[in-house]
Amino acid sequence: MHNNNNGYPSSARAWTTVSILMVAYVLSFIDRQILNLLVGPIRRDLLISDTQMSLLMGLSFALFYTVCGIPLGRLADTKSRRGLIAIGVLFWSAATAACGLAKLYWHFLLCRIGVGVGEAALSPAAYSLIADSFPAERRATAISVYSMGVYLGSGLAFLVGGLVIQFASAQGDVVLPVFGEVRPWQLIFLILGGAGVLFTLLMLAVKEPARRGVGAGVAVPLAEVGRYIRANRRTVLCHNFGFAGLAFAGYGSAAWVPTFFIRTYGWDAGQVGIIYGSIVAVFGCLGIVFGGRLADWMAKRGSRDANMRVGLYAALGAVPCVLSFPLMDSALWAAILMAPTVFFLSMPFGVAPAAIQEIMPNSMRGQASAIYLFVITLIGLGIGPTAVALVTDYVFADDNALRYSLLIVTSIAVFSSIVLLSMGLKPYRDSLVHLESWSAKAS
Repeated sequence: MHNNNNGYPSSARAWTTVSILMVAYVLSFIDRQILNLLVGPIRRDLLISDTQMSLLMGLSFALFYTVCGIPLGRLADTKSRRGLIAIGVLFWSAATAACGLAKLYWHFLLCRIGVGVGEAALSPAAYSLIADSFPAERRATAISVYSMGVYLGSGLAFLVGGLVIQFASAQGDVVLPVFGEVRPWQLIFLILGGAGVLFTLLMLAVKEPARRGVGAGVAVPLAEVGRYIRANRRTVLCHNFGFAGLAFAGYGSAAWVPTFFIRTYGWDAGQVGIIYGSIVAVFGCLGIVFGGRLADWMAKRGSRDANMRVGLYAALGAVPCVLSFPLMDSALWAAILMAPTVFFLSMPFGVAPAAIQEIMPNSMRGQASAIYLFVITLIGLGIGPTAVALVTDYVFADDNALRYSLLIVTSIAVFSSIVLLSMGLKPYRDSLVHLESWSAKAS
């Protein structure tokens, strides 16, 4: 089964693992993002404001996703990663189905917290599985393919959501056995939950690869992980917060772009879902895989900080896009500009976790990935959507000023990323040298 690549799993097995993990990621993102398209009906049924809605989209999910991520990252460094993911999928699918039964705002909030807790099990374990399945020079591409799940999932959430909304508005409420009468938006959550439970069976096809590298599979005390990260603190801070700025712009806009098209140009949710969903699925996947390929190509050409540098290029490319799309007079131009916006904002999210795998010893990868996910999820998903809503509700106090809130929030976030990522290039190269000397001492 093994080919001659130093005991890594065969190409076929490694890519099977990536594909199955990507499907899990797609499901998790559909469950996470479907809310963004359902702002209208959920606000109506639960009688809530933009800011309360943004807490459902972002903070309630992100807070617990991040808090649970670090202990689950520790488990990923020592226990069965496959088992951890399977339990996580079951848990978040049950919580998603429960969202569909929520009758009150706080019920919904609790169910969203459950979705966050379950999804926290996935990525640290997945990054670790992929890093042990591929040699270093193919890793950024492999992690980027896994990370395509973000954009396939978000795109599908909007697409499927758009189609379901069109279908459901024609049908009205549905009567189900056991559950009784359900609203169209509730039905979406119930179906998604069921799909996730079925998917768990696919996890059985994933084989655990051998852990490799110094100290693989050994539980490293948290204090030692902390010491290692402190020794590399400039790299970790510039990396985590630099990429978080791009996540902030990405999540902040993804949460409100559908509503922006509805409020500014008078589109309906079905239209937005299909058009914006297609843009996100196509250009998000192109961007993230292009970022990974570019980093692997630059690394072959001798660029040691390729993974960080691609993040910086992406931020520079995003600037003109985020400054222009909210201000367009016509919906057509806004939609056309969405394509490069999504492309540049998605480029960094395969290389960012690959960068972490590159500067950390194997025994600390899951935990370091969990810390990175903690920062970008809390800032990006936790604060991004709410920042836009707060500016709309409290600065402009006008639902129709959403375009200006989008402009202000995303451009500030992207500019801060440019500063942080450019400051992080040299420390990143130093961290690679530090890992070499650390490994030499440890082995």
